Amino acid sequence: MFRIEGRARGSVTLAVILLALGAAPARAQSGTGGTPGEWFLQYGSARTQGLGGAFVATADDALGAIWNPAGLSLLDQDQLRFDTSQLYGETTVNSFSFAVPGSRWPSVGATMVSLTSGDFERTSVLNDPLGTFREGETAYLFTLAKNFSTRAAVGVNAKLVQQTIESFSGGGFGMDVGGIVRLTPDLRAGFTLMNLGGPRVTLRDVAEAWPTEMRGGLALSLLGGKALASLEVDHSDGLGTRLRGGTEYQMLSGLTVRLGYDDTRPAGGFSYRFARGYDIDYGVTDHPLGLTQRVGLSYRFGGFYASSRAEPSVFSPTGEHAVTRISLNARTKGTPENWSLEILDKSDHVVRRFGGPGRPSAHVEWDGKDESGLPLADGNYRYRLEVRDGEGRIVTSSTHALEITTAGPQGEVPVVPVP
Repeated sequence: MFRIEGRARGSVTLAVILLALGAAPARAQSGTGGTPGEWFLQYGSARTQGLGGAFVATADDALGAIWNPAGLSLLDQDQLRFDTSQLYGETTVNSFSFAVPGSRWPSVGATMVSLTSGDFERTSVLNDPLGTFREGETAYLFTLAKNFSTRAAVGVNAKLVQQTIESFSGGGFGMDVGGIVRLTPDLRAGFTLMNLGGPRVTLRDVAEAWPTEMRGGLALSLLGGKALASLEVDHSDGLGTRLRGGTEYQMLSGLTVRLGYDDTRPAGGFSYRFARGYDIDYGVTDHPLGLTQRVGLSYRFGGFYASSRAEPSVFSPTGEHAVTRISLNARTKGTPENWSLEILDKSDHVVRRFGGPGRPSAHVEWDGKDESGLPLADGNYRYRLEVRDGEGRIVTSSTHALEITTAGPQGEVPVVPVP
């Protein structure tokens, strides 16, 4: 619990909170209240914290609208996301977001980020205790994002901010605009202008305006999409220029690890997909006051997708189940142009490929033979469906396992001696 002598002022309260949020040491030690809205400009979700906050050119989840509203155009599925963080002095930051990708209509999203401090002691001029109070701020974002081609998208946030300190409260409105451009198939550039026209929050007599912040960066997809490298530069009058960078790598199916650099501090984290559509994220950043940690949970459903399912998943071309039936389904943003179902061996070589124009067939049947019609060896195989629409966007199903086994049942035949 913190003690503030005399009547509590918002600037003193904010100084403590900004220190807890990880503001640069020089600013935290200056004894000022810092920049209005600094807590929000410094905010990072569990996923972005692992990337050092370098997310303006990626922004491909529901919370990505905070960094770049154009990022919602990259979503393929509806998404719910929740993040929470316990900081110093009992300060907590929680966020919730929901996004729906669009096709002919824009992608839309709604986000709430809320900061709540721990208890502050309130005293009179004679140092008599007068109870406690808390400081709280909440930002609401309503997002629209639209693709103009497969290479460019723009987005806008309408932002409402509310702040309460002791018995004082105020609110204000502002806007963010952003864009994402695909420079090459693997390289994207992103930019955002935050806090255009506000918000301006008046708690007593003076309106405090959140400063305009400019963000720009690059994101490079590597190793066939298994890895990502990102770089970002942020600048505002209150916080100066900050450099962020990070990488992530999918080590195993469902497990992604991250390393990052957030201005002056190392960062890291991971994501794990523990069920279909569910991901849990963890991020951590070093700080002179200790480690700051965040946890996030997301759920993806509906939207645009590709799915495939084999029945049975274990079959014998010479037995009762001579073929496996693979059911296919897909929903794309644009008109489906072509589809491909690949079956791979344990060395990632494609041993059989099905495909054609337009929407995928309802199902295909595989008899365990390769492209030349020769039977394949017993063992484990994998399959995945990929569908491309008329604008070049691709949706890919999860990779599933198949097994071919032609061996008969094992056992022993008893030998009975003749008397």
